[in-house]
Amino acid sequence: MRYKTFGDHYIVSIEKGEEIVATLQGFCTEQGIRLGVISGIGAVNRFKIGLFETVLRHYHAREISGDHEITALNGTVSTKEDITYIHLHINVSDKEFHTFGGHLNYAFVSAACEVVIQKIHGEVDREFNQEIGLNLLKFN
Repeated sequence: MRYKTFGDHYIVSIEKGEEIVATLQGFCTEQGIRLGVISGIGAVNRFKIGLFETVLRHYHAREISGDHEITALNGTVSTKEDITYIHLHINVSDKEFHTFGGHLNYAFVSAACEVVIQKIHGEVDREFNQEIGLNLLKFN
């Protein structure tokens, strides 16, 4: 991973073979980014996406392999119990231009991944919401 900083914006290049979610979590922790917005593009060859079925409170996940372009990578940086919490959604396209999208569990870069992180000065924590069944933003 390589990066350059411009005020509260970080331009991050995640390199071939690196895992996106873990790389961004480590980067945000090291840089002291406790609240922010993430946006990116790139290419991956193995990833796991999911969807939370709200009525049954069940999480469905699927691992997909093969070359895919990231057409959209979006998310937030927050904290949960004082630990950096990265929440990402992804949309990818295969060679037939079929798209897949959902909550990103992990993804391995196959060529390159370019990410912009905008740091927001402040902090918003997350906590598990019993009614919904997810870690939601907590506003004091």
